[in-house]
Amino acid sequence: MWRLRRAAVACEVCQSLVKRSSGIKGSLPLQKLHLVSRSIYHSHHPTLKLQRPQFRTSFHQFSSLTNLPLRKLKLSPIKYGYQPCRNFWPARLAARLLKLRYLILGSAVGGGYTAKKTFDQWKDMIPDLSDYKWIVPDIVWEIDEYIDLEKIRKALPNSEDLAKLAPDFDKIAESLSLLKDFFTTGHKLVSEVIGASDLLLLLGSPGETAFRATDHGSESDKHYRKVTDKEKIDQLQEELLHTQLKYQRILERLEKENKELRKLVLQKDDKGIHHRKLKKSLIDMYSEVLDVLSDYDASYNTQDHLPRVVVVGDQSAGKTSVLEMIAQARIFPRGSGEMMTRSPVKVTLSEGPHHVALFKDSSREFDLTKEEDLAALRHEIELRMRKNVKEGCTVSPETISLNVKGPGLQRMVLVDLPGVISTVTSGMAPDTKETIFSISKAYMQNPNAIILCIQDGSVDAERSIVTDLVSQMDPHGRRTIFVLTKVDLAEKNVASPSRIQQIIEGKLFPMKALGYFAVVTGKGNSSESIEAIREYEEEFFENSKLLKTSMLKAHQVTTRNLSLAVSDCFWKMVRESVEQQADSFKATRFNLETEWKNNYPRLRELDRNELFEKAKNEILDEVISLSQVTPKHWEEILQQSLWERVSTHVIENIYLPAAQTMNSGTFNTTVDIKLKQWTDKQLPNKAVEVAWETLQEEFSRFMTEPKGKEHDDIFDKLKEAVKEESIKRHKWNDFAEDSLRVIQHNALEDRSISDKQQWDAAIYFMEEALQARLKDTENTIENMIGPDWKKRWLYWKNRTQEQFVHNETKNELEKMLKCTEDHPAYLASDEITTVRKNLESRGVEVDPSLIKDTWHQVYRRHFLKTALNHCNLCRRGFYYYQRHFVDSELECNDVVLFWRIQRMLAITANTLRQQLTNTEVRRLEKNVKEVLEDFAEDSEKKVKLLTGKRVQLAEDLKKVREIQEKLDAFIEALHQEK
Repeated sequence: MWRLRRAAVACEVCQSLVKRSSGIKGSLPLQKLHLVSRSIYHSHHPTLKLQRPQFRTSFHQFSSLTNLPLRKLKLSPIKYGYQPCRNFWPARLAARLLKLRYLILGSAVGGGYTAKKTFDQWKDMIPDLSDYKWIVPDIVWEIDEYIDLEKIRKALPNSEDLAKLAPDFDKIAESLSLLKDFFTTGHKLVSEVIGASDLLLLLGSPGETAFRATDHGSESDKHYRKVTDKEKIDQLQEELLHTQLKYQRILERLEKENKELRKLVLQKDDKGIHHRKLKKSLIDMYSEVLDVLSDYDASYNTQDHLPRVVVVGDQSAGKTSVLEMIAQARIFPRGSGEMMTRSPVKVTLSEGPHHVALFKDSSREFDLTKEEDLAALRHEIELRMRKNVKEGCTVSPETISLNVKGPGLQRMVLVDLPGVISTVTSGMAPDTKETIFSISKAYMQNPNAIILCIQDGSVDAERSIVTDLVSQMDPHGRRTIFVLTKVDLAEKNVASPSRIQQIIEGKLFPMKALGYFAVVTGKGNSSESIEAIREYEEEFFENSKLLKTSMLKAHQVTTRNLSLAVSDCFWKMVRESVEQQADSFKATRFNLETEWKNNYPRLRELDRNELFEKAKNEILDEVISLSQVTPKHWEEILQQSLWERVSTHVIENIYLPAAQTMNSGTFNTTVDIKLKQWTDKQLPNKAVEVAWETLQEEFSRFMTEPKGKEHDDIFDKLKEAVKEESIKRHKWNDFAEDSLRVIQHNALEDRSISDKQQWDAAIYFMEEALQARLKDTENTIENMIGPDWKKRWLYWKNRTQEQFVHNETKNELEKMLKCTEDHPAYLASDEITTVRKNLESRGVEVDPSLIKDTWHQVYRRHFLKTALNHCNLCRRGFYYYQRHFVDSELECNDVVLFWRIQRMLAITANTLRQQLTNTEVRRLEKNVKEVLEDFAEDSEKKVKLLTGKRVQLAEDLKKVREIQEKLDAFIEALHQEK
């Protein structure tokens, strides 16, 4: 009888629970069950053990972002009574048939729902392999052309139709009540209770079975009443934390497996197993657009508003460490307290089969799994930074572009900026602080830039400078993500942990943000690996009071969650803004093309590189034309230029001193000595200088000479620069002077004039040289004494007092020369005194030095006139020369001297011409090619040398077209990915 009473009570409980669950699809959530709910102990289940009710959580009911509240479920009132048991076989048979029906329906509905729920869970955990659709054969993606999948989908029943197939539990309960009224036997009651309880067990969720209890309900209720609310909350928070950590570990394990699978797939494709060409990734296409934009001069009201993740923070706040954790490699130079980031570094993260890094302008790949390559990469970044920084500066706005690829990396573009400083220390440029602010503002003022604000958690928030700067650029916090670093030190050193919560929530200072994150970037050891830092970070947050006390939420911690959030925000911003930017560049392109058609309708749109190539070909053609200069032309200009250079030395230092000697023997001796000294020390060097200058002049003539209608003055500045740089680099052959010295010495030793024609040519050469010197001397005297009486009367000019004194002195000296025509070149002291006294007698006060200066020019003119007269006498002296001037009063040794000089000039010009045509022109052509190659690699040189509106317009038009084409390709790929 007592068993029948217990069965009746259990039946009422089962009926109430079945009524509560009618119309609900699937099982009840764990939180909706009351703490005092009990499972029923049936006599035909001997294996069911008595147990104390306890909390058990289901993995799929929690996430790192949400908490499901607990809700009480009221139980139906329990009725106690006694029902007699009758042996009535029709009732027993009906009960068995009903039980079989409910078992079948309950199994179908409950099993279907459980299978669907399990499938959804596994579907969420499967990694997104949308990027690898190309692995599946094309026939799979083209199957919709042969099968109408949409028609099949519409033919299938929806969830509402499936729900109609489930039994109506209210009607089932009513049927049970009717059967209870008609069949009152004990066996019928027991069978009904057993069937209902089994049905409830079949329809219950896995989480509900955790709350099955024993028969000692009263004792359990008393135990739970003693537990305080605070302890319940603590227990629930502890369970929630463990569930979240368990979820995090499972997620990490799945990500690791996904990473390995993707790596294997990419490696197989890399080995050529799949012959389909791998398409360029979205992030690489987007990074190329940004690289082109970085070189584009923003004119025509077109600005770069494409999204980037701009990383800003105070110096030594942990910016570099956060970036390295996101990139999963220690790629940046490090220093304790020293400014290491001296220029912006654009890091493009993308997926790849191998963890490598490479620069935009280099083909070398750095293997980030090897410490040697990591050290080389850090050294290369440091060298590039120092190269970008100009002399006298500390930081530079020029960007270094770096690509990092690896399996499992989040796809995005980050720009690491120099750390913001409050004080300029020794060794820094005075404007370093202002320069860093201007660089940071230039990147943050982009309305689509995502600002990753890094704050050091181990120092006082009031000492932060970057938060004020970020608040100015993004006052509403619509594109700012706040990151608190070194949280382990903050929790250890900060007296009040709630202060960390205030910083994370943005309550300590007026800075708004989209999200707030807390990370740990290692123990401060620069040799720590990324994996060790990650393990330390996870271990710290697992035991941190910040999570246990709910000051931080699980989704706000670790750099893994940070990178996921930043990547999602980045791609959301890209999708929202990229098409608008593409339309802006289309309008800019139309404006530029219209301006070009109106201003340069007959010219091709050549940018600087194309113009440089055109100018390069012209310059090389002009250098080659040097080899087409005739030998006669080279020798003529070389001989003339060399005589102009050495004529002064020949007349003043060789001829005049020797001609003022008393006899021919002394004249020849003096000439030979001076010619030998001249040849040994000066003449070869002067000849090489003359040849080099002549080559320069001819080269310049070919470079700057107008080419008629085909001449384009846009190349003039470039040609001049190439000419100057080539001449600067060119050095004449070192052996040229030695060979010239021997040739010139032999030529000057020869005195044998073979015929009268050479004799007459030497006289003519001598007369020209003396007449040129006489003309120079007369000009000097005229400047000394002032205008003569004709100029004074005709042009109203007067002499100065000094010119008057010089004129009187000249007249006095000319009187003395007329008396003594064979006067030596120097005045004696008594002669100087005589001239001075004669001038003083006429009232002219003169100084002895003035008399000597005037005498030098007067005697020089007198001597040159005498020498010219002697040339006329020597025209008939070739006969006496052949007889060595024996028994003759005529001596023409000066004509022989000029013949030797003339012959030496001709032989030297011939030798220099051979060196020019055989060696130096080719060497100059080689130098020109080297200069052009250097200029081709120097973009600054090309911008400086190829200038003008036409060049800039063509340059802008080309870049805008390139940007638009890349943006269109990126947008198309973005739509295909969707």
